[in-house]
Amino acid sequence: MELTVRKVRLSSADIKRIYLEAFPPEERMSFPLMVAMSKLWNTEFWGFYDNGLPCGLIYLATGRDTVFVMFLAVDRPLRSKGYGRAILRQMRARYPDKKMIVSIEPCSGNSPGLALRKRRKAFYLRNGYAETGYQMRLGGVEQEILIANGSFSTREFRLFLALYSFGAACPRIWRVG
Repeated sequence: MELTVRKVRLSSADIKRIYLEAFPPEERMSFPLMVAMSKLWNTEFWGFYDNGLPCGLIYLATGRDTVFVMFLAVDRPLRSKGYGRAILRQMRARYPDKKMIVSIEPCSGNSPGLALRKRRKAFYLRNGYAETGYQMRLGGVEQEILIANGSFSTREFRLFLALYSFGAACPRIWRVG
């Protein structure tokens, strides 16, 4: 596996297909909006390719001390083959001194797709992320917050989101249990 990285553009139909297949409509942002946002200094949208074959994507927000992975996806036929780990490794190399935060669907109760949610969480835990004990509601969707490379502070994360979104993102964050 030798991943190359390309900035995602509106014409990146292969990456758009992976994105649309990986995330349910209620969790998605508009693809054109994501591309437009990635032109700002604090947002990145990368497509990953292995010998020209599209294999995954990452969309993230960056701040002084924090990186928030908003979307990470690997093409369905290529899952469980090390691509997700390789993408995370590249992002850690790019931002070695920053906290890396990701939010995922909670793995509680009788949630729909519970087995997939548990696999997703296990993937992040195997790749250096830890539970924070917090959840949030962002875009109307409840999510569990995981972190790598640091400790989680609700105050810092709220400030990060407020600065990133120019005050538009003010999620409710609460301690679980």
